[in-house]
Amino acid sequence: MTYTVNCSILLTELPLLERPAAAKAAGFDAVEFWWPFETSVPADSEIAKFENAITDAGVQLTGLNFNAGNMPGGDRGLVSWKGRCSEFKDNIDVVAGIGERLGCTAFNALYGNRQDEFTPEEQDELAVRNLVAAAEGVARIGGTVLLEPVSGAPRYPLLTADDALRVIARVKAEAGVGNIKLLADFYHLAVNGDDVESVIENHAKDFGHIQIADNPGRGAPGTGTLPLGEWIARSRELGYDGYIGLEYKEPQETAFSWAIREHAAK
Repeated sequence: MTYTVNCSILLTELPLLERPAAAKAAGFDAVEFWWPFETSVPADSEIAKFENAITDAGVQLTGLNFNAGNMPGGDRGLVSWKGRCSEFKDNIDVVAGIGERLGCTAFNALYGNRQDEFTPEEQDELAVRNLVAAAEGVARIGGTVLLEPVSGAPRYPLLTADDALRVIARVKAEAGVGNIKLLADFYHLAVNGDDVESVIENHAKDFGHIQIADNPGRGAPGTGTLPLGEWIARSRELGYDGYIGLEYKEPQETAFSWAIREHAAK
């Protein structure tokens, strides 16, 4: 199994720039991150430190979020956030530059929460324009934009796979953009009541990325009741050949105990 460690939610006992090396020490060769900076356009020195932490650790960066705002504060993306359009557009070149230098081609664009002062239609029109710009911006490095349904954010409008797929279909229909795909986070889909088995059967071959956590609790595989192994295996059978993102909450000392057990059982 080709796993990639999300270093924005795992290994958080360590400073962010020490986490890639910790993932490598735990036996993994790939990492992914949410946006690791405070601003959409950080200083060149900040970017260099981040990139060096990954290359020095000897791991591959497999995924990176566009700036999603203040995630701890409840923000969930700038794509449909009216008033921050220029900030999102400026972020695209930075994201693509990091991707080009580190060989990363998957970029998660969180859609954004609903705003009281604008209609959903107004926000959705902006989202289409921003997603087109993002897709065109990363296309030059062979990149793909990912769109993700999310749980636990009451004002986030993309809850199911169909919600995201409708946006993707609109972007493709209006702009002919093809490099935008569904990020299937099995935890979020399950928590939101989506039929994960059906999503896999109908769309696995077209997934842009898979992420996993168990439920309840968003813990490590095996701490809850989700059949994550079966879902991953079926996705593989149906054509998904990408990484499996480990995006769950677990203390560093036990973060990968399930993987050690899984390896020992083979």
